[in-house]
Amino acid sequence: MEQAYASPVKEIHFPSRIENLTLVEKMIDEVCEQFKVNQDHYGNILIALTEAVNNAILHGNKQDPGKNITLCFENKDQDLLFMVQDEGNGFNFQDLPDPTDPANIEKPNGRGVFLMRNLADEVTFSSDGRRVQLRFKAFAN
Repeated sequence: MEQAYASPVKEIHFPSRIENLTLVEKMIDEVCEQFKVNQDHYGNILIALTEAVNNAILHGNKQDPGKNITLCFENKDQDLLFMVQDEGNGFNFQDLPDPTDPANIEKPNGRGVFLMRNLADEVTFSSDGRRVQLRFKAFAN
């Protein structure tokens, strides 16, 4: 079994309910305040992590409140690392439709991973897509 995350600075677990996004926002606010993250980077972190957790709740755990989401944060080598993990079946993160393709522009979903990849400095999926790590560099004022 894989280790959940190496020595997290902060770690929270919560049931797969959309209203628990407020817990995510609170954690982001605390981290960004602690590390004096500027507004531009704060916005990127907030949107990317909200998308990651939203995907975990909706697509990973299928909104099953009996399944939990884990959100971890670690400050490593001057980078902010966040990890989101669900208890779902995973997904093929290497074969996603391009949301900028004209055939997909009008679709109401399918932009979460695209946004994460464009807002974070590095996005790494593991555990068959059940875990995503987002790295943000050069975050301070």
